[in-house]
Amino acid sequence: MIEIFCTTNGTLQKLDKVTEGCWVAMTNPSATELLEISEAIGIDIDHLRAPLDEEERSRIEIEDNYTLILVDIPTLEVRNDKDRYVTIPLGIIVAEHVIITVCLEETPILKCFMDGRVRDFYTNKKTRFILQILYRNASTFLQHLRTIDRKSEEVERKLHESTQNSELIELLELEKSLVYFTTSLRANEVVFEKMLRLPTIKHYPEDQDLLEDLIIENKQAIEMANIYTGILSGTMDAFASIISNNQNIVMKFLAAITIVLSIPTMVASFYGMNFRDIPGGKSPYGFYIVTLAALIITAITVLIFKKKKLF
Repeated sequence: MIEIFCTTNGTLQKLDKVTEGCWVAMTNPSATELLEISEAIGIDIDHLRAPLDEEERSRIEIEDNYTLILVDIPTLEVRNDKDRYVTIPLGIIVAEHVIITVCLEETPILKCFMDGRVRDFYTNKKTRFILQILYRNASTFLQHLRTIDRKSEEVERKLHESTQNSELIELLELEKSLVYFTTSLRANEVVFEKMLRLPTIKHYPEDQDLLEDLIIENKQAIEMANIYTGILSGTMDAFASIISNNQNIVMKFLAAITIVLSIPTMVASFYGMNFRDIPGGKSPYGFYIVTLAALIITAITVLIFKKKKLF
């Protein structure tokens, strides 16, 4: 899908064709759409295809008439009815008169620009637009990191009484998401630092505040990802031991119950044998005596186990 936007008299408008100073937003474009934009603006079609590869690394490529900036953005996908956070590439192509964004799926990072919810956004101010996208990207990373932290706390509460592996697997998925985020944020930081030194991307004094906010937001996201990764890793190790300990407690309790129940069974087995002159065998109260003795031995065993905290 291709959408073309242009800021006219401070208002964002949607256009039908590419004009000077416009923004071309490509979301999971078809081969025909890629070829159309490639020929219309003079962009290598391989560079337009690059952001559509989920494994594409973050980087910057400089050509004669345009610059390609590839960064990773966070996205949410559902697997086995569970939310999973991953990253996908977002391509920003800065041409002489237009700016192009290419992404595999619709993302709220660009959607807020399309809906006009971003202040001081102008399609013809390319440097500011790039900084605003990167700032929104870092902010989205922070939002997802806070969500991951809240989810990990919920899983931790469940794990206090759990003897199952489902909660531990859920923590593992959250840890994998943090690994993806940490790797992507570091790669984005390298791209960002390189971008600041590019002569093809001009820097203006009025964008200095936005630039500082972007640096702070990106560093904060990296620090939070590192902190949450360390906490979650330690939590998983601790709760793996807790789950194992809970299972040992259950097995110990079952073993104690088995021993207690085996005492009456053993006594009944001995007196069930066909022997002559068995103690109490000729007494009319033999059954009651044997039953009482089995109960007394069982009670003594239970008291001993309780004293040793096996129950």
